[in-house]
This record gives sequence, C-alpha cells and structure tokens, in this order.
Amino acid sequence: MSAPPTPSSSRPTVTEREARQVAEAAREQDWRKPSFAKELFLGRFRLDLIHPHPLPAEEDVQRGEEFLAKLRDFCETKIDGAVIERDARIPDDVITGLKELGAFGMKIDTKYGGLGLTQVYYNKALALVGSANPAIGALLSAHQSIGVPQPLKMFGTQEQKDTFLPRCARTDISAFLLTEPDVGSDPARLATTAVRDGDDYVLDGVKLWTTNGVVADLLVVMARVPKSERGKGGITAFVVEAASEGITVENRNAFMGLRGLENGVTRFHRVRVPAANRIGPEGAGLKIALTTLNTGRLSLPAMCVGAGKWCLKIAREWSAVREQWGKPVALHEAVGSKISFIAATTFALEAVLDLSSQMADEDRNDIRIEAALAKLYGSEMACLMADELVQIRGGRGFETAASLEARGERAVPAEQLLRDLRINRIFEGSTEIMHLLIAREAVDAHLSVAGDLIDPDKSLSDKARAGAQAGVFYAKWLPKLVAGPGQLPRSYADFHPSGHPDLSTHLRHVERAARKLARSTFYAMSRWQGRMETKQGFLGRVVDIGAELFAMSAACVRAEHLRAEGDHGREAYQLADAFCRQSRIRVEELFGRLWTNTDDLDRKVVKGVLGGAYEWLEQGVVDPSGDGPWIAEATPGASTKENVRRAIG
Repeated sequence: MSAPPTPSSSRPTVTEREARQVAEAAREQDWRKPSFAKELFLGRFRLDLIHPHPLPAEEDVQRGEEFLAKLRDFCETKIDGAVIERDARIPDDVITGLKELGAFGMKIDTKYGGLGLTQVYYNKALALVGSANPAIGALLSAHQSIGVPQPLKMFGTQEQKDTFLPRCARTDISAFLLTEPDVGSDPARLATTAVRDGDDYVLDGVKLWTTNGVVADLLVVMARVPKSERGKGGITAFVVEAASEGITVENRNAFMGLRGLENGVTRFHRVRVPAANRIGPEGAGLKIALTTLNTGRLSLPAMCVGAGKWCLKIAREWSAVREQWGKPVALHEAVGSKISFIAATTFALEAVLDLSSQMADEDRNDIRIEAALAKLYGSEMACLMADELVQIRGGRGFETAASLEARGERAVPAEQLLRDLRINRIFEGSTEIMHLLIAREAVDAHLSVAGDLIDPDKSLSDKARAGAQAGVFYAKWLPKLVAGPGQLPRSYADFHPSGHPDLSTHLRHVERAARKLARSTFYAMSRWQGRMETKQGFLGRVVDIGAELFAMSAACVRAEHLRAEGDHGREAYQLADAFCRQSRIRVEELFGRLWTNTDDLDRKVVKGVLGGAYEWLEQGVVDPSGDGPWIAEATPGASTKENVRRAIG
C-alpha cells in the first residue's frame, strides 16, 4: 500500500459566478414529466394533474396501516418524550426497539429486508413517531430520507445495494455529511478532499452538523476529488464505514430544540475508502444530493403535519376548559381566530403532504417543486401554529412540561414544540435558500428560451438566436395569460356540491392568481433582466404566492376527495373553505408587496450597518457572548480530541 497522499490545506476560492455555475450544473436540467407547480408558476392551472386525487393501491394501504398500528403501540408504550427531553438523549433500548420493529427500513425494499412502505405511509409514520418525540423523527428521517438508503436506491450499483441496504434496513444507522464549518448552501467551496490512491480514495476534512453522525454506522460523505488521468474529479459521494480508522466525532452539538438529536462534528484524517464505495461517477455528488432531496424533503412537512395535529388537539382541549369572563376562551374571538387558523392550516398541510407523497409514489409527475414547496410552506406554517398554541396557553405555554407537572398540572410541552420546530426553517435548505431554489425552477422555462439574452458572457449571435427563440415562445404564451376559466362563474362546478361551502370560487381565484403571478414574473424579468437573480425579496414573494396557491389547490382537491368517499366530507369542505379564505388574504398582501416594499431602502440600511454607520445604536448593552472565532478552524489533520461516537446496542 502506498503512502497516503497529502491533503490540501487550502479552501477552494470561487467567485459568485463560479459558485452559481456549480449549483446550476447539479440541477436536473430536463422536465420529462408534467409538474402541477411548474405549470402554476407559468400561469397554467392544470387541475387535471391533481384531480381526482391520486390513491394508493390497496396492498400498500394494508401494509402501511398494519405497520402504523404497531408503531403507535410502540410510541405509546416504549417512548417517553419527557425522558428524552430531560436527558437530551434517545435511550438505546428505544433505538434498538425501533430497529426490531423495522422502522429503520420503512423505505427500503422488502427484498433487502425492509418494509417497502410507500412515501405516503412513510410520512404518516414520521408524523406519528415525531409527535412522540421530534428527535426520533429526525433520527429516522435523516437515516432514510437523505442517509445511505435513498442515494443507493437511486444511484447505487447492485453490489452496493446488496451490501449496504440489508444493514440499513435492520441494524445500521446512517448519516449524510455535506455541510462544513465554512460551507453551507454554497457547495462550490467544499474543502473535504478525496484523493485516489490505488483502489482506494483517501478522505481528509471536517464535517459540521452531521445529523445521526454521533451514532451512525454508515456515512454518506460528500468530498472533492481532484481532477486526474483516472477521472474528471469534482464533488463526489461515498459510502463510508463510520468506524474506519481516522474518523473522529469531535463534538456532540447541542441546540435550542431537538435535544435528543445525535448531531456532531466529524473529522476525517487519511481515511481510506474503497473505490467500490463511490456512489455514481466522480463529480456527480451534488446532483445525487439534490435528486435525493427531491422526495427526501417531504419528511420535514410530515413532522410539521404531526405538529399541527397535536397543536389542534391541545388547543381544543385547553380552550374548552379554560374560562375567562364567564365563558371558555375558545368562544372569545381573539382566541377563536387562532384555533381556526390552526385547524384550517393543519388540514391544508396534510393535503399538500398527502398529494405530493402520492404523486411521488406514482411517479407520474415531476414533483421537485411540489416537494420543495411542501417543505417551505410546512416549516413556516408549523412554526406559526406552535407559536399560536403557546399564546393560547398563555403563561402555561411558556412554562416547561416538567414545571407544569411539578406543580400538579398536565405536562403539556407547548414551549418544547416551538423550540423543536424552529430548526425546520433551516434544515435541508433554509427558507431563504428554498425561495431561491424554487424561484430558479419556476423561471426555468423563461431561462430556457431567453437565458442567453441576459447572459453577459454570450456572444451577439447567441443573443440573436435566443431573441428569435424567445419571440416564438412569448408570442404563444403571453396571450394565454389574459383570460382563463377563472373568469367564468361556473368553472370548477364540481367543487360546489349542494349543501356544502363553495370551493369553486377559490379554484377560480387560484386560476386567476396564477396568470397574474406569471405576468408579474415576466414583467420583472423584462425590467431587471440579468439583475433578476439579485432581487431575492421579489423572488421570495413570488414563491410564497405559489406556495399558497398550491396549498389552496391541494386543500380543495382533498376536501372533494373526502366528500366523494363519504369521509367527513362536510367538515373537510368547511376547513378547506376557511383555509382558502385565510390564504387569499395572504396572497393579496403578497401581490401588493411585489411592487410596494422597502427592498431598496433595506439595502441602503444594510450597507450602513456593515459600514458602521449605526454603531452608536448598539451602545448601552453588554455582549454576553464568549470569546472565539465566528467560524471554527477546519484545517485537515489528525484530531486532537476524544472520539465521542456512541455505538448503539
């Protein structure tokens, strides 16, 4: 065996344009299947893509319901969320019990020893177990949604599947390692290296926020392979044995919520990984990561739905017994509006989740935007619902469950839920990054036909060709944004059955709003052209409008499905109607803020803040922060710290 190659200690230096090019190259470039959300952003309300509501096969339902029954019993008898919160750790016997139950193999095919659940039932299981304790939901989700099983399922060789999937289904825990101390959503600057040495690669670097990394047996690691005669190099994915020589878990991180989360800092020092463990070709790592996240992102909204259901239960029970001024607080309008918001929003979030999940199972549609919208919308709205629950509970909402129990009251962990949910607005793509990611996909059709027109690096001949191409596209597309079914009073009449609220009026609003959104996007591109990508405030509002329109559509389709099935149809229509009316108010506000906002002024203030113009405003306080660098040093090399990795079992 040759001597290990010496790792580079220099972090890649990239320009903003180079960073964007790396991210763009990792995107799925083609749209081979229809996408409801993509069409929505183009001003085309394709209700036929989601209605009638797609349904799972009977055998999938039976298998899923049988597992949910077992999981519910386990959650009720074996999981004590208060103990996990108190000890900041999921007990080993709970993890072992989940392994025996098959919970670590929910998404793994039965031929590898997994349960072979559909995305729909996988998400129902996460909502259930996450309600017992969100850290357990995160443990199972990180293992299956972004850990070893999903990348191997989509990109692994048969030998890799045969080797690793049976382990992941029953015995091993996996983790996904991409983030570094100075690298988050900008992977072009990834510093961890993997240098080819014979039949191995040698890994060096430091990974941060490695969810499951403290207890993992297998790791998916993203590392930069230098270009060589043997390959083109680039960011590449590897399956790595967590117990390999040279791997040190240097710290178990602690957070404001998810106290049971096994999240750490992992250092690689001359770690040898067989070339056979490389997933896909060199340079395919980012594409693998992003493709994996297309459906993997649905795990977070699943737990947000579970949170909404629990918020509704507690709000109902508490608000019925707590009296103020002679009647239950629920009957006071100020509190009642919060309960209505929680109920209607939970219904809509479940509609978005179930619809997106079923479409993922059927593989008829491209759901990359739908899944991203579900993650974005679910994480934002769940935080709002938890905050409203704390407000409804008043002082008891701010008090910990342990304190409530100590003085003889029901131990309701409302404040814990608010802390636990907060990370979802950051996990797997922050809200700000999700805005940009979805906006990029939403304007893909425009960039495909007119992108060269606004690209400063393109030649005049390229621009002329793009101009001709754009002229043909817009000549056909723009006239269709003028009028549509949303202006006809009897459109979508199926959604106004006798004796039920009229949901057809909301679908007509969605159709009109979709065309208005597309016109606004086109106008913005015409106005700002190449500067469009810097208008993040505008793009974020465009995406938020699209998220509301998608949620309204899903809520109406779900309500009609439940009515047709005779399953709480009248109540579902009421909830869908309430949600759509609340959502329409938010949409109108967002449309107004597209053009009436403080974005320009905000930029001036930010420059002033960074330039020190307002430092006088910071006077009169003390800073309780400790000493140390803002970003930890991550130079490759041998670890000087104790290995805090914890083996389960």
